[in-house]
Amino acid sequence: MRFMDKLNRIQESHNTLLCVGLDPEFDFLPDGFERSHRGVLDFNRAVIDATSDLVCAYKLNFAFYEAMGADGFDLLRSTLELIPSGVVTIADAKRGDIPNTARMYAKAIFEVLGFDSVTVNPYMGLDSMMPFFGYHEKGVWVLCRTSNSGGADIQLLEVDDTPLYQLVASMVTRDNYAADVGLVVGATAPDELEQVRRIAPKHPLLIPGIGAQGGDLVAAVGASRSGPVVINVSRSIIHGPVDGIRARAEKLWSEINALRAGYP
Repeated sequence: MRFMDKLNRIQESHNTLLCVGLDPEFDFLPDGFERSHRGVLDFNRAVIDATSDLVCAYKLNFAFYEAMGADGFDLLRSTLELIPSGVVTIADAKRGDIPNTARMYAKAIFEVLGFDSVTVNPYMGLDSMMPFFGYHEKGVWVLCRTSNSGGADIQLLEVDDTPLYQLVASMVTRDNYAADVGLVVGATAPDELEQVRRIAPKHPLLIPGIGAQGGDLVAAVGASRSGPVVINVSRSIIHGPVDGIRARAEKLWSEINALRAGYP
């Protein structure tokens, strides 16, 4: 099954655009969970059990697992095994390197770990992303206009009067690749999100920045009017009492769907 077929199917069956980020930290584990690798896995299980019928995807930020050392790799594997097979998985690894190295990154993420999709960094150019683009049944999310404030330092620089993030969006849309390719655009930059949607009206968008980063939920949902979007939320759902995880996720799910219902 192609990546976009899987994404479309789960979004329709769960009536959702919501993605939950599984980004565990020892210091933020709720009471009742060990500050250990076992405690992290138990916490991830609790999040998945509470939200799996509300989401279309889970995004695992590799930094939180790599920081746990060798056991972090096992935690990635074990967490993936907890995720229902119909739900999309996103390896938030932001990889980018020369082609020979990128080929190994792609193999590790798609073949060894078995993720459905991955985030990649376009700074080293198209050939650094092509090893990821070559997987027919996978998805690739290219960083375009990111949710952090420092993204503007580079992404808004102009080349021949065109902002760099727009050139990245155009590069992704100009060819048909084996993989399904989308863009990462933060809800913290609603004007740029609108511009990206004009350049790539049908491409999938992964939209972080809602919740703790204060992104624009109306703009994020509005981007779904012409093409698919995945709205990622992490800290504002997973931080806090564990018995409130579902309520926090349901609140966002309801807010997103209320906005969707208002569009023709």
